[in-house]
Amino acid sequence: MPHYTSYDGTELAYRVLEARDGSARPPLIALAGGPGRNAAYLSDLGGLDAHHTLIIPDSRGTGDSPPAADPSGYAFPGLAEDVEALRRHLGLQRFTLLAHDAAAATAQAYAAAHPERLSQLILVAPGARLQGELPEDAREIFESRADEPWWEEAYVAVQLLPDTTDLAEVRRLLLQAAPMAYGRWEEPQRAHALSEGEQLGPVPRAGFWQGVDEAGRRAVLARLREVPCPVLVVTGDRDAVTGLRAGEAVAESFPDGRVQPLHGVGHYPWVDEPDLFRPVIEDFLAHRPNRP
Repeated sequence: MPHYTSYDGTELAYRVLEARDGSARPPLIALAGGPGRNAAYLSDLGGLDAHHTLIIPDSRGTGDSPPAADPSGYAFPGLAEDVEALRRHLGLQRFTLLAHDAAAATAQAYAAAHPERLSQLILVAPGARLQGELPEDAREIFESRADEPWWEEAYVAVQLLPDTTDLAEVRRLLLQAAPMAYGRWEEPQRAHALSEGEQLGPVPRAGFWQGVDEAGRRAVLARLREVPCPVLVVTGDRDAVTGLRAGEAVAESFPDGRVQPLHGVGHYPWVDEPDLFRPVIEDFLAHRPNRP
């Protein structure tokens, strides 16, 4: 894997998926969530590499990237500065940034700090913790699926996970709860879910939200009101992890933000419905602003 040097001299890894049609369009940088999850779970984002080169970095302490020398390196504002170092390494003046799940906080911190560098921003299944909101609709979506065969075991796992510290048990419970994250529980979803436990880094995960006080959170939100680029927020109406309302709150934080809910889709829309997810992203990318 290629590497780049970040702001503190750390060599971080990234993966390149060249556009299969040979397109010379500017690349799209895609950030994995978790937080602290190996970016391999993004795969090719449902075939998004057909017409777009994807740059997929491994954040600190995940995949082929080394752990942070200082715990603050795992916090999302520090991870945003890793993105800026990657941009410089790639020689991009402006670029499109896509982020999934918790990485939406990293992407928002990047947008707040470097708004002039973004041509477009895509946030997939974001939470709204940065917005200070914990909407209840994810729980409602979960409860609405109580007649599905996996639900009872998933419910037990959800209750046990917050107080479980043994890593092997955490991984077992994550797999037991996994169906709630997908629009349906079939072979592609099962195969995708099997990797989650092994891909999560407990230390990067624990450090992601550390070191950001209330004043810092509000400062990021205030700067988002000045971000000029178009922002697309993709949500799924079967996402029992972050729900729909969180995405709406995130989109409302930007002057040019909009939400695209997808029907029958959970927390991983490129797994559930790649032929629904991909055209939405490609249509948004096709309307790239013509700004210098």
